[in-house]
Amino acid sequence: MITVSEALGHLFALAAPLETETVPLSQANGRVLARSVKANRNQPPFDGSAMDGYAVIADEVTPGATFEVIGEAAAGHGFDGALSPGKAVRIFTGAPVPEGATRVVIQEDVSRDGDRITLGDTIDRGFHIRPAGADFTEGQDFTAPRLLRPSDIALLAAMNIAEVPVTRRPRVAIMSTGDELVMPGETPGPDQIIASNSFGLQAMLRDLGAEARLLPIARDTRQSLETAFSLTEDADLVLTIGGASVGDHDLVGEVAADLGMERSFYKILMRPGKPLMAGRLASGAMMMGLPGNPVSAMVCGHVFVTPVIRAMLGLGVAPAPESSATLAAPVGANGPRLHFMRAHVANGRITIYDNQDSSLLTVLSNANALAIRPPNDAARSAGETLSYLPI
Repeated sequence: MITVSEALGHLFALAAPLETETVPLSQANGRVLARSVKANRNQPPFDGSAMDGYAVIADEVTPGATFEVIGEAAAGHGFDGALSPGKAVRIFTGAPVPEGATRVVIQEDVSRDGDRITLGDTIDRGFHIRPAGADFTEGQDFTAPRLLRPSDIALLAAMNIAEVPVTRRPRVAIMSTGDELVMPGETPGPDQIIASNSFGLQAMLRDLGAEARLLPIARDTRQSLETAFSLTEDADLVLTIGGASVGDHDLVGEVAADLGMERSFYKILMRPGKPLMAGRLASGAMMMGLPGNPVSAMVCGHVFVTPVIRAMLGLGVAPAPESSATLAAPVGANGPRLHFMRAHVANGRITIYDNQDSSLLTVLSNANALAIRPPNDAARSAGETLSYLPI
């Protein structure tokens, strides 16, 4: 058996970043920018007014000063001309500041009579002009890689970028295995259960930005497994669930090897999730064989699948990020394997659930964290700091 860190090292060696494709900006949210792009203009493209008021020459602004209003500037409709001493231009937020104007006096500090304005006894000190290029300038880099968020999309649009280069979404095929499984909505036999792991992992993968599809359930026969593997030719990653242990009916590893898989490792010093397997299939796809217990499969998804997908997307090679919190209650000593324990974090305090049975999805559903217990970790007291994975 190998450690979690060693397993991640092997997985990253298998998970090369994918190629780049160009998509319209309207379809880029949630995608990973693969190459840096440059702004196609300045923002603002001109000196613009930050307030409604009057554009004047700053040196002429004194309480009680009067000006002749010679025109108007609005957003999308600038004043055609230059400002001379003693003159003012009515201006609105977002409008270009007229040539020669160096200050905008807000309308609350002005009284107007026809075409003449008089400044009040008290005048706001702000100049209220946004200089050209204050936000960004033409040619400025928007750097990659990064996961594009709605605020990034708005910025790229302002930069006049209509299409962006993004990393292709990883194609993941998810294969549940076992005679005991039926799909949700079907009527299970007396010895059967509902397939749940594949749906949880599919949801996780989609949240990570992957294209994840469910294969038909593979039964515990060589023929059924071979048929299922034949449906993965276009996948970048194949996730099998169950059948990776050493029982008489656990055929996944054997069939995968016969089909040309080069195994990278098998079994990890962790709990839950010990019977994890990985390698490369003859098709070139990366394969990860996850345990069949529902919680084990989902924990392996957080610990291993998430970093692998991020690596494929070009977001770097790193374990899932950890946080820390103080224990709300004491916990006993840990055993010889790294243990990811379902827990709940609130207000900086972490509570580890008492029942850690790897079949209990209700406990996982209630959890928002996996408390990390190092191998042979001593008993911990309330108030001690403990690391965890947010989930």
